[in-house]
Amino acid sequence: MTMPNSGAITGAAQTGFTSPTYTMTADTPPSQFAKQGAILALGGTQTGVSTHSVSDPFTISVFRPTVLKPFVVKNAITGIGVNVPKNDYKVIGRKGALPFANNPYQVIQFKTTFSVPAGVDSYSPAEVRGLTSCYVGYLWANSAGLGDTLVQGTI
Repeated sequence: MTMPNSGAITGAAQTGFTSPTYTMTADTPPSQFAKQGAILALGGTQTGVSTHSVSDPFTISVFRPTVLKPFVVKNAITGIGVNVPKNDYKVIGRKGALPFANNPYQVIQFKTTFSVPAGVDSYSPAEVRGLTSCYVGYLWANSAGLGDTLVQGTI
């Protein structure tokens, strides 16, 4: 399955939110090597959260490398890969927010880069999926704690 840029999203637990949901609609991505969705509807209780607008963006973008790099060269003597290139994928979330009253919106940005050494995708795909599962699961399980950390500044 490729990454969707439209549809319903069930939000993870956050302090003060009850059953948050988001409806994402396909949007024009910033690159031909990306997909982007804009959040145009909210569900559940999440007081103070607004949907996407020009001055108050709420988008999720997924980028793939512009050129996918294959595994290239092994050392003829050792059989070890030399300068193994990486394929970098990115997920960027953007949300407008007011820093204080009577000021223009500022954009909160969350970026995650997934850097996968070339060749791993075909030789060790289970390792890629294992880290993906653990990483996303960790963020999902600790969503409220992460939100609290970003608001309170404590870990």
